[in-house]
Amino acid sequence: MPTPLFKIDGELKIVLISKRFLVVDKPSGLLSVPGKGEQNQDCVASRAKLLVPQASGPFVVHRLDMETSGLMVLARDPDAHRHLSRQFEARAVTKAYEAVLMGEVVGDSGTISLPMRPDVDRRPLQIIDWTHGREAVTRWRVMKREPGDPNADGGGEPRTRIHFEPITGRTHQLRLHAAYARAPGGKGGLGCPIVGDTLYGDGAKSGPRLLLHAKFLAFIDPENRRPERCESPVPF
Repeated sequence: MPTPLFKIDGELKIVLISKRFLVVDKPSGLLSVPGKGEQNQDCVASRAKLLVPQASGPFVVHRLDMETSGLMVLARDPDAHRHLSRQFEARAVTKAYEAVLMGEVVGDSGTISLPMRPDVDRRPLQIIDWTHGREAVTRWRVMKREPGDPNADGGGEPRTRIHFEPITGRTHQLRLHAAYARAPGGKGGLGCPIVGDTLYGDGAKSGPRLLLHAKFLAFIDPENRRPERCESPVPF
């Protein structure tokens, strides 16, 4: 399944900058790193390099899906990249996302634990695999429930606004955990794909973009070892 092209929704903004790193607010539709082909070279890494041309970086420490907006931290030198990467590997970085899901989520909060791996026959899709999948854990809680629009076709489907805290950082983790079917006893996923999800939902039929935003990021400054906390307003 080819990845569709998306309109870049705004400019890359600097949220926080120091001599060792910078935190940026990525717009929806912009790649985190360069893709294949000349038409896919515009990305967070290339734009950030223009913002800090005197640094040896920036080096991407973690990624957001092209359709996801929100906070990313980038290192400005190799040593800072190693330090920040170790924090992600040790799960010492706190991340929080906000999303709007199609349908009414059952329950008010919980933890999803569903092992994931790439679908080798349908890249870039990910699948749940209890035998060969890697651990993927997500905490969630309901923020708001919205009724369906009575003026929409079929009465409109209700939506649920969710706060996500990924404990692990697998590709498409929140998207798949949201969409994967709910199981008896509250296990499994939430059974409600994220609005605008082109891979695990109905794409543009439900919304003009993927309603998933990385709104909070906390980590340790590689220079002075002090905690840093960054927030980004949710644009939907």
